[in-house]
Amino acid sequence: MMSAPLASLHDFSATLRDEVDQALDAYSRFGHGCPERLEQAIRHSLMAPGKRLRPLLTLMAAEACGSERSQAMPAACAVEMIHCYSLIHDDLPAMDDDDLRRGLPTCHKAFDEATAILAGDALLARALEIVADGYENPTIAARSCRELAKAAGATALVGGQADDLNEQFGAGDVDMLKAIHRRKTGAMICVSLRLGAIAAGADDQQVAALDAYGEQIGLAFQIVDDLLDHAGDEASMGKRVGKDADRGKLTYPGLIGVEESRQQAETLIAGAKQSLSQFGERASHLEALAQYILERNH
Repeated sequence: MMSAPLASLHDFSATLRDEVDQALDAYSRFGHGCPERLEQAIRHSLMAPGKRLRPLLTLMAAEACGSERSQAMPAACAVEMIHCYSLIHDDLPAMDDDDLRRGLPTCHKAFDEATAILAGDALLARALEIVADGYENPTIAARSCRELAKAAGATALVGGQADDLNEQFGAGDVDMLKAIHRRKTGAMICVSLRLGAIAAGADDQQVAALDAYGEQIGLAFQIVDDLLDHAGDEASMGKRVGKDADRGKLTYPGLIGVEESRQQAETLIAGAKQSLSQFGERASHLEALAQYILERNH
C-alpha cells in the first residue's frame, strides 16, 4: 500500500504522463517526406508505455522554480526523445543485444537493424529541433539546445555507454562504475532538471540545487536498477532481467553486495531530498519522486 505522498505522486504523475504522451504523439507525426516505415519504427519505441521519468523531472523542476509546467513541455518531450533514441541504439545486437523493451519487442526486432538505427538518428535530430523551435526567447532556446546536446554527447551519455561496453568484461571497481553511470544515466537526469529550470528562468542557485538533486537520484536510480536486474521479475520490468551479471558487466550488487547497494541508494535519496530545501512545498513532487526511485519495483 502506497504512503500518502507516493499516492499523490502516482496521481500527479499519471496526469503529467498523459500530457507528455499527447505532446509526443503530435511531435512524432512527421507528415510528408518521412518514410512510413521509419515513422512507424519511431512511434513503436517512443509511444511504448513507460515511466516518462525524465520528462516528469523537467516539468516538476519548472514548477519547483515557480513556472507553469506547460512552459517546459518542449524540453520535456526532447529529453524523452533523446532517452528513447539511446534505448533503441543500446538494444542493438552490436551493443546490448536485447529483444524486449517496455514490454514490447525492441525496435530492431519489430523492424530491422537498419531501420532501428535510423529511428534513433531521427529522434536525436527531432529533439534538438523541438527545443530550438519551442521557445520564443532565443536565449532560452540556445541554452537549452546546448545543454541537451552536451548531455547526449561524447563526454556524457554516449561516452558512458562506450565505457560501459568496454568495461563489461573487466573486474573494475565502484569508482569506475559510478563514473560510467554519472554519464550514461545521470547526465540525462540532470539535464532534464536543468531544462525545466532554464524554461522557468531559474537563477544559478536554483539550478545548482537541482543539479545536486539530479546527481544523487541519478546514481540511486542506477543502483536500484542493478538491484532489480539482480532479483527482479521480467514481467513487471518489461525487459530481460539478470542479463548484466550473465554478461559479466559491472553492477553494484556484484561489486559491493546487495545490502550495501541498498544502503547507498538510501543515503543518496536522503541527500537528494535535502538538496531541495530552498524550494519548499513547490518541490514536494520532486521529493516524492526521489522516494519512488528508491522504492520502485520495475
